[in-house]
Amino acid sequence: MFAKVLSCSLKGIESELTVVEADLSNAIPSFNVVGLPDVEVRESKERVRSAIVNSGFRFPSKRITINLCPADTRKEGTHFDLPMAVGVLSALEHIKKKDFNEYAIIGELSLDGKINRINGALPLILGLRSQGIDKVILPYANAEEASIIDGIELYPFCYLGEVVNFFNRSFLIEPYKGKEKKIKGKSKATEDFTEVAGQDSVKRALQIAAAGAHNILMIGPPGAGKTMLARRIPGILPEMTYEEKLEVTKIYSVAGQLSEKKALVIQRPFRSPHHSVSSTAMVGGGRIPKPGEVSLAHFGVLFLDELPEFSRNVLEMLRQPMEDEEVTVSRVNATYTFPSTFMLVASMNPCQCGYYGDSLHECTCTPSQVSKYMSKVSGPLLDRIDMHVEVFPVKYKELVQSNKNKSSEAMRKEVEAARAIQIERYKNYKIHYNSQLSPSLMKHYCTLGKESKALLEAAFEKMFLSARAYNRIIKLARTIADLDAGTNIEPMHVAEAVQYRNLDKKYRGI
Repeated sequence: MFAKVLSCSLKGIESELTVVEADLSNAIPSFNVVGLPDVEVRESKERVRSAIVNSGFRFPSKRITINLCPADTRKEGTHFDLPMAVGVLSALEHIKKKDFNEYAIIGELSLDGKINRINGALPLILGLRSQGIDKVILPYANAEEASIIDGIELYPFCYLGEVVNFFNRSFLIEPYKGKEKKIKGKSKATEDFTEVAGQDSVKRALQIAAAGAHNILMIGPPGAGKTMLARRIPGILPEMTYEEKLEVTKIYSVAGQLSEKKALVIQRPFRSPHHSVSSTAMVGGGRIPKPGEVSLAHFGVLFLDELPEFSRNVLEMLRQPMEDEEVTVSRVNATYTFPSTFMLVASMNPCQCGYYGDSLHECTCTPSQVSKYMSKVSGPLLDRIDMHVEVFPVKYKELVQSNKNKSSEAMRKEVEAARAIQIERYKNYKIHYNSQLSPSLMKHYCTLGKESKALLEAAFEKMFLSARAYNRIIKLARTIADLDAGTNIEPMHVAEAVQYRNLDKKYRGI
């Protein structure tokens, strides 16, 4: 007695088609799962056995062998429970249907036969669609999440018995249509820049960073408003496209951070991990590799508050994701790749007591202590941060004139205009922002006049800039020119870009 059911396996945020073969033979009763199953898959035989019995079916006293094909790739996750159970019941002829090539089946089983929600349903179904499968049996709890995918029929169920009756034609349902999708609706910022008094120069810097997706570091004493400013950055970022929403939702689905109420991520992510975060939690990994904070911040903001307090090892692991915009996690049996196109926003105090350079408070740190505190952030990492901005305490007059503050919506419109220029300019390339420019593209799109070159040369010699810092200043100047709707990079754009690179020398030169 033999049956074959289609399913799929997850690899990072991608998936591949998996065939679940069930064979029953007259031998000493046993239940074996082969095909490189992981711990969760091996344990599924006990869930499958109890679910079948508690759903009112007879469990056979036979030798049962489940093969997960292809057998040379690791199979992980609990979503193989349901296809295994359907395969066993089909081999026992409790299900009349023998050919399941039209359908793919995913779902976790409880001992009473209930079909539970699974993680990673969205990438699993997207992978099935790319393989030409257009009908999927899945848990009802994942139906809303999967309904955002076009071109596929979803048949969600709550119990194993319902699936059996569906295939036996005694329980008919229409494909799930989903509730009203909020794909085209705009996300609304919960925190607005109108609430931030003063800090006009810092707001200008944050707007530039948002326009070109540049990394930014804010340095200032406690209470100056660094965290308050950072939390409002998503409100000035452009709306995500449908493709971006889908990709971010895939990551959150694999990480298990979606719910029935939150089927689609429509707001740009804002991740703010605590400084005690481990390297695995930051960049991803684990026994079963999962996306880390850098991937959960994909197409959004990764905010690191009190940057020097993070582990040195954790900070150094950010360098590769910042450059490559992806994280690769290697294991013995497979290599997983997670996207990490994020905008790094960091904040820090200038010293341990926090008041070095503050005109209102006296700093109690010695020069060596200030230098030691600043050195917690390595030069190579600091070099990869495009903008360094000093944040000063707000004065009383600025606090009482808060009604004159620029709104996030107004700032967003200007950012969107600059982003539109960049998207049109780079439409023939695989980039969208100025921060992604390669050296060859910079030569074509970031040409400098004679005066601009002289200004940049003087800055390079005086500030001892690296080649990376030199390139980042030019990219930054290109973004400032786009905000001004300028075709060429003018000297004033270069001058403004240069001023965002001098803080590391100021504090490290103590």
